[in-house]
Amino acid sequence: MFKYSLHAAVMAMAMLFTQAAMAQNAVPMPEQSAAMAASAPRDPALRPVFDQFSGKPGLVTLMDDFMVNLMADARTRPYFADTDREHIKLELVDQFCVILDGPCTYTGKDMERVHRNLGINRAAFNALVEDLQKAMDKNKVPFRAQNKLLAKLAPMHPVVITK
Repeated sequence: MFKYSLHAAVMAMAMLFTQAAMAQNAVPMPEQSAAMAASAPRDPALRPVFDQFSGKPGLVTLMDDFMVNLMADARTRPYFADTDREHIKLELVDQFCVILDGPCTYTGKDMERVHRNLGINRAAFNALVEDLQKAMDKNKVPFRAQNKLLAKLAPMHPVVITK
């Protein structure tokens, strides 16, 4: 319980210090400008964290477990039930890989457009974060590495929570 409270505190701190999240650009761009346009840009300081996630293969496994959690959770299932979950997992792998300075390129849609009409509220967003934390725990991602990723993802909340 304390661990999830600490995760929530890290996310809250990141949210407080963030003025506004910028949308990710759906068109492939040169690395530097893509990073500048991203909600959570590539961060070379996080390359060691990428390794703690076991690289791209580890992110693939993480997303498989994350999607299982999302579908098992009554609070998040409705948002993913009628979607192309395989596509979502691939996009999340690339997005997390870029954030953690891995050798990937995110070419998916911007976060605002993807989430605009989904009616996601704070409770559903928090449930998604819990499901991600459970997947990271299952994959033995070190606690500090989890917090570093969550701190980079937290500023996306203004464009994800739409209700």
